[in-house]
Amino acid sequence: MTSKNQVLALVAASAIFVFSSGLVRAEIIQQILVKVNGEIFTKTDLEQRQVAVLRQQGQVIDPKTDPDNQQLRKLLNDITPMLMVDVVDEMLIVQRGKELGYRLSDEQFKLAIDSIKKENKIESEEEFAAALKQENMTMADLRGNFEKQMIISRVEQNEVFGKVGVTEEEARAYYDSHLAEFTTAPTVTLREILVSAGGDPNTLNVAQDEAAKERVEKIRARIVAGENFDQLAADASDAPSKANAGLIGPLSVGDLSTELRQVIEGLKVGGVSEVIRTTRGYQLLKLESSTPAETMPFEKARELIGERVFTGKRVAEFEKYKRTLRQQAIIEWKNAEVQKAYEAGVKQAETSGARG
Repeated sequence: MTSKNQVLALVAASAIFVFSSGLVRAEIIQQILVKVNGEIFTKTDLEQRQVAVLRQQGQVIDPKTDPDNQQLRKLLNDITPMLMVDVVDEMLIVQRGKELGYRLSDEQFKLAIDSIKKENKIESEEEFAAALKQENMTMADLRGNFEKQMIISRVEQNEVFGKVGVTEEEARAYYDSHLAEFTTAPTVTLREILVSAGGDPNTLNVAQDEAAKERVEKIRARIVAGENFDQLAADASDAPSKANAGLIGPLSVGDLSTELRQVIEGLKVGGVSEVIRTTRGYQLLKLESSTPAETMPFEKARELIGERVFTGKRVAEFEKYKRTLRQQAIIEWKNAEVQKAYEAGVKQAETSGARG
């Protein structure tokens, strides 16, 4: 399996994909790709992001099967446009959060560390230090990541989500156009008695089949004469459901076969079917109960509707917010190919947002 370092080396080796060739390795490492309101993002930063995305996607590049880095270059072509959009947006949001005074306090960081230790059952500082080393991280790196996540979350909530509401008209329009989401399917609960015909279901044994049919017809006659279906199911059925006196369900009517629906539609609650031939033998069904399709009233569905509409609105509003930050930012590109990838990603994001 290719290690992280091997992947990183491959990413570095693929500099021709997004960077001008002809630079020595030492120069590439420090190459500034873009300045966002004066904050820099380097070639090394991009490599680390690319490696992280490839790992998240489970991509493993074997140099033996990809000696010319063709597969790697294609993967980078696919991921880099949206990756760069995310990078710039993240930088802008964190900058905005810092302008608003958001910071990660020592107490917040301690609580976050304690949570990590608890979730991963880490009991000592030595274990925690070893875990950080394994991830190639320092405590400063970890704190920086936590602070970044906290700031982004605070900006999202206070600058965008807290200002998004759902009007009564929007909720009603959603309800009217999505009634199926608030409608429960009709269900039936049945009891069954099965008389097995025995043997291989693909091979008909006439004598066994006739004996099974005669037996089930006698059982039905006893039911018609007034004997209890439930007790007969418990005593005489060959189905596993006999342990529950033949009870099966509730079943969604929409999940039943056409033939079974037709049988049930001809029954009233408490009614018993005619003898039914199945691959298992001969069966009797009793309609124990039936519930019709039911649509939740708007008043009861209001909170659920609000959550669903809010989710869609906040995604749209957050995209608008990020677009505004981009328009107001001073973005200085130092690499034309990376700029081209970013612009392609912006178009992709705006197209996706418009469709959403």
